[in-house]
Amino acid sequence: MAPGSTPSHSYHPLEHRSSIGKYFLPIFAIILIAGLGYVGYALSQDLESAASVPWFLLGLALLIALGFEFVNGFHDTANAVATVIYTRSMPAEIAVVWSGFFNFLGVLFSTGAVAFGIVALLPVELILQVSSGAGLAMVFALLSAAIIWNLGTWYLGLPSSSSHTLIGSIIGVGLANQFLAPQGTATSGIDWSQASNIGMSLLVSPIVGFGLSALLLLVMKVLVKNKALYEEPKGNKPPPAWIRGLLIFTCTGVSFAHGSNDGQKGMGLIMLILIGLVPTAFALNRTPDAQYVKAYLSASQNVETALQKYVKPGVTVTDARAEVAKAVKSKTWTDQTTPALQQFVHTSSEQIAKFPTLESVPTSLVGNIRNDVYLIGEALKLIDKSKLLTVEAADLDAVKAYHGAVDNATKFIPLWVKVAVALALGLGTMVGWKRIVVTVGEKIGKTHLTYGQGASAEVVAMLTIGAADHLGLPVSTTHVLSSGVAGTMAANGSGLQWSTVRNMLLAWVLTLPASIGIAFLLFVLLRQVF
Repeated sequence: MAPGSTPSHSYHPLEHRSSIGKYFLPIFAIILIAGLGYVGYALSQDLESAASVPWFLLGLALLIALGFEFVNGFHDTANAVATVIYTRSMPAEIAVVWSGFFNFLGVLFSTGAVAFGIVALLPVELILQVSSGAGLAMVFALLSAAIIWNLGTWYLGLPSSSSHTLIGSIIGVGLANQFLAPQGTATSGIDWSQASNIGMSLLVSPIVGFGLSALLLLVMKVLVKNKALYEEPKGNKPPPAWIRGLLIFTCTGVSFAHGSNDGQKGMGLIMLILIGLVPTAFALNRTPDAQYVKAYLSASQNVETALQKYVKPGVTVTDARAEVAKAVKSKTWTDQTTPALQQFVHTSSEQIAKFPTLESVPTSLVGNIRNDVYLIGEALKLIDKSKLLTVEAADLDAVKAYHGAVDNATKFIPLWVKVAVALALGLGTMVGWKRIVVTVGEKIGKTHLTYGQGASAEVVAMLTIGAADHLGLPVSTTHVLSSGVAGTMAANGSGLQWSTVRNMLLAWVLTLPASIGIAFLLFVLLRQVF
């Protein structure tokens, strides 16, 4: 250090390695080898029941899906560690390992609900025919498009939302599927209400992050008079214990929430890949529990009885399955839909009743039974979620109970899939975090991030994500935290680097149209291959 210089100017949190950094690579290698070993063993056990395995396509598809989660890790989670690194709350190496670990735990403890929520955004006919050329083109197109956009914004150091990128890719695939459909063919369209919600969140979440973080910092300045909290950190000196604990706690919370939410998106797509390429092993939850089938059949009988009350006299149906599929694709309910669903449930249950357990279903029937049960589940959603058929409370309870049994049969995630996604997301966090961290920590404001600013932005991000998960709102972690840092800079009078802010806003605005366009083109091209 030159004479007369101050530690705050000579010390940079990314240039001074912690003594614990030498353990990073060995820990990384041990976790990777152990995780891959478990995943490989568990996958081989599951594939024992498969009639045939297209190894090349399966390996390529899993590599791309896990690659998306890996990129997601170093693209999105860098936001969670930027504040603890630049406020000297944790050394950089420890912070990224810490965040990666809690991303890992978030994935493992997730419910899987978000996983199949993302899958449900896809055109239903592509999900039912995922083993076809169109299904394979769908999976490869949407994952490749998401990776391309994420890598591009990461290379430029721009924090953008991986979730919105993936959803944009799904919309692009849906539009391309409609574009390529023969004239007059009925294809399920895009859920534009969901798309508009996402577009609105792109607009609202940065405003929420900016405004609340700025407000929290101003309130903190009134209540907490310690001037050191609002000044640039001095050298390697950590913040006071209470605010350091708060920063580490919120970093942990954001990392865990990111893993539990974003990690599920990869799970859902991997299950789609497995169902498409190895349906005999993964299309149905092959539970050996005989009680499960009995409970399933009892729930289906209750729904048949409940639906009978709402069948109008004189209404007949010639093809029950086609009528149900039409309702699911168009998201509408007619007088014919009710008797069609009742008949379809009866036919499907009769077929399942022939077998004592789902494990004993012959491999030749697994795909068809799975598609029928999945289609029934999507139709039930029109009753208990969309309320397109008004039913009495007791009948709605019967629908919900049967819907739960249906989802248990078709919407399951093996533990090894969770471990694989957790590894990809956690390790991604530990590898490519620096570009986004530098942008958040140095390039948004004109001055160094202070302890108070870091705490305000991180607290708002954690609470906003928690509230959004509870309410089911599509809010971006990236948008809230990055704009939160900008809000604290404005509230502190630090000034903003407008070139960075403009680039971030441009990336956020372009995320949906760019990912839609890339996925559209890739799907059209891949339909020529598959």
